[in-house]
Amino acid sequence: MPSDRTVIQTDQAPEAIGPYSQAIKAGNLVFVSGQIPINAQNGQLVEGDIQQQTNQVLINVKAVLNAAGSSLENVVKTTVYIRNMDDFPLINETYQTFFTRSPPARACVEVSNLPRNVDVEIDAIAVI
Repeated sequence: MPSDRTVIQTDQAPEAIGPYSQAIKAGNLVFVSGQIPINAQNGQLVEGDIQQQTNQVLINVKAVLNAAGSSLENVVKTTVYIRNMDDFPLINETYQTFFTRSPPARACVEVSNLPRNVDVEIDAIAVI
């Protein structure tokens, strides 16, 4: 049986730093892997505060969604991983500028560590 599964890859978002895809399109859904604050243009981590990091993460999520034929407006679920729950209000300030109408369902989890010692990582599921 043929699979309705497509790997999504774009140079507008950072390359995967492990054995995974930037996203997988399956049927009318796209599953975006966790994005961290790496600038796709220069491959460097964004070293700024949590809001600057969150901004870059969501720019990356948006780029992957666009490559899959979707958009932030079509996101139905995100998971936000943060190293310090005290950053939650600042992350929300930036997050809400990307999801201005009908924000998606979301979970937020404090974790002890993230890849490359970043402070925030976000994954997403969207419809196409």
